Amino acid sequence: MAAKGSGALKVTLPSDKEILLERSFDAPRRLVFETMTRPEHVQRWWCCMEGYTMPVCEIDLRVGGRYRYVTRGTDGQEFGFHGVYREIVAPERIVHTEIFEPFPQEETVCTMTLEERGDKTYYRCLVVHMTKEGRDGHIASGMEGGANIAMDRLEDVARELGAPGARSQASAHAPRA
Repeated sequence: MAAKGSGALKVTLPSDKEILLERSFDAPRRLVFETMTRPEHVQRWWCCMEGYTMPVCEIDLRVGGRYRYVTRGTDGQEFGFHGVYREIVAPERIVHTEIFEPFPQEETVCTMTLEERGDKTYYRCLVVHMTKEGRDGHIASGMEGGANIAMDRLEDVARELGAPGARSQASAHAPRA
C-alpha cells in the first residue's frame, strides 16, 4: 500500500458533465509521469481489481498517438479502453480522449496535470463527458473505489523507481558527467 503521508483521492463533480480527480503523491513529478506513460509501469498499477491482468498496454506517447489498454478479469472477461493524445507537455500535462469500448459513443476528454509541491506531486485530472448520463454512469460504475486502488499502486511503482539502486527510464537516458 501507499506510504503514510500520501494523499487520498478526492473526486468531485464540478458540472453536470465533469468529474475531477485530485490527489498528491509522495514521489517526484518526473517519476509519476514516467509511471503513467510507460507500458511496463502502467501494467503494474492500472488494473485495480485483485486478480485482474492487463494483457494489452499499448502507448504511442506523442500528439496524435494512440493508446489502448485491455484488462482481463478472473473470469476471463476483457474490457478495453482506448484514446488519442491531443496534447503532451512532459512531465506536467497530458490531454487525451478516452473510450470505454463497451460504450463507444461515450468519448471523454481527460486533462491531466502534475504539479511539483515540495517533495510531492499534485495530480489533477478533469474528465469531461459528452452527456450528464455518461458522467453519471461513469460515477455509478464504482470508478472512485477502483481509482483509489490504482492511484495507491501508481504511487508505489513511482516510489520504487526512485529507490536507491533503481533506474528509471528518465535517468537511464540522462547524460552522464
